[in-house]
Amino acid sequence: MALKCGIVGLPNVGKSTLFNCLSNAKAQAANFPFCTIEPNIGTISVPDNRLEKLSEIVHPERVVPTNMEIVDIAGLVKGASKGEGLGNQFLANIRETDAILHVLRCFDDNNIVHVDGNINPIRDKEIIDIELQLKDLESIEKKIQSLSRQVKSGDKELLKENDLALKVKKHLEEGKSVRTMELDEKEQEIISKFHLITSKPVLYVCNVDENSVLKGNKYVELVKENIRNENAGVLVLGAKIEADINELETFEERQMFLDELNLDEPGINRLIREAYRLLNLETYFTAGVKEVRAWTIHKGMTAPQAAGVIHSDFEKGFIRAEVMKYNDFISYGSENAVKEAGKFKVEGKEYIVQDGDIMHFRFNV
Repeated sequence: MALKCGIVGLPNVGKSTLFNCLSNAKAQAANFPFCTIEPNIGTISVPDNRLEKLSEIVHPERVVPTNMEIVDIAGLVKGASKGEGLGNQFLANIRETDAILHVLRCFDDNNIVHVDGNINPIRDKEIIDIELQLKDLESIEKKIQSLSRQVKSGDKELLKENDLALKVKKHLEEGKSVRTMELDEKEQEIISKFHLITSKPVLYVCNVDENSVLKGNKYVELVKENIRNENAGVLVLGAKIEADINELETFEERQMFLDELNLDEPGINRLIREAYRLLNLETYFTAGVKEVRAWTIHKGMTAPQAAGVIHSDFEKGFIRAEVMKYNDFISYGSENAVKEAGKFKVEGKEYIVQDGDIMHFRFNV
């Protein structure tokens, strides 16, 4: 299950720097390789220290992390919804992503000119918001037009869809993003079929200077206050620092640099984990001598559904799952020791997979 995030932002806010850091990220351990697929898309391995701990015990032939795709949504400027710049092309790209990473400039630097003359992350945010809302308004109007012909049949489901589309249109006309609407589960399901950009989860990435990386600054506080009711995340990160880390050759050099700044890890690692949390994703592991591997699932998935992430046959022919907790495996040091301690479990079709579970599936096709 590949996670796909699109980076948006105005010119000179640090978006390109952040994308370049992500798409050239030197892994924090040798187990996390990077490869570029095409110019505007990068694939980065999701950092997870648990993989390293598992490999120290299992000694597998290879370690396979789960991956995340980053899409550089360049050229998003005022008028993008009407095709200004490369608006239509990149708005189409963003529609295909699972989440949006919205980079906001939260630092002063006279050497880097802001496109609108001064630093104001709230204004910058609203420019992008309006463009995305206008594009969604265009989409929902087309949907309403299409539904107007179909609802004449009297179909109750179509009538519900039409009513919701009209509610969405009103909400967008008020200058509000779709993700701020209060919706029940059924309405969320219907809206997902509309493929609206502003219904996607958003992580606001506040790009700050070196002095503000640990505690933020006045601009970060403005952003936090502005998005209070928006159902979105906020992350403070220094793109310049990430670029400096990216230039260092070895893990030891990068660690020394982080220590000097009193940082536990690169901000990019936190960004990826926050994107996971935003999308309600979790990780389970398979661990054997051939490979130790991380698998991404949606929170709340059952054992058969989780098995299906590996291969659809695993889900179709699911018999049972053999489960160990990550902490138990690390603590006892082997599968046999976990069994002897009575911590090895055999679970059926109703079992809800937990983050960090180490699983082996029995199936028959």
